[in-house]
Amino acid sequence: MASKLHVKTDDNVIVITGKDRGKKGKIIKSIPAENRVIVADVNMVKKHQKARGQNKPAAIIEREAAIEVSNVMLVCPKCNEPTRVSKDFTKDGTKVRKCKKCGAQIDKAKKTSGKGE
Repeated sequence: MASKLHVKTDDNVIVITGKDRGKKGKIIKSIPAENRVIVADVNMVKKHQKARGQNKPAAIIEREAAIEVSNVMLVCPKCNEPTRVSKDFTKDGTKVRKCKKCGAQIDKAKKTSGKGE
């Protein structure tokens, strides 16, 4: 069973450990089954691309590799600081993430309509 991650796709994060420590970026993809995320311009690796006919010649390309989710920390959009996340419920009962430092709501509260509407 995949565990829940404290970050989501399109969140701004900062890398807190490893060779790319201190770099900020946006999460491109999250992989909850492996507890990993792919962050833009972080953990760049070289991949040897095999030729695929005349249209696509062989090349060495650079791309982002996945990093452990515990090595990144969410950056609060309001206070622009790395922060931990707390979960809270709004008045209408939807669950949202909040910044532990300034208390700002990180998620936009989604309004859900009833079934069949």
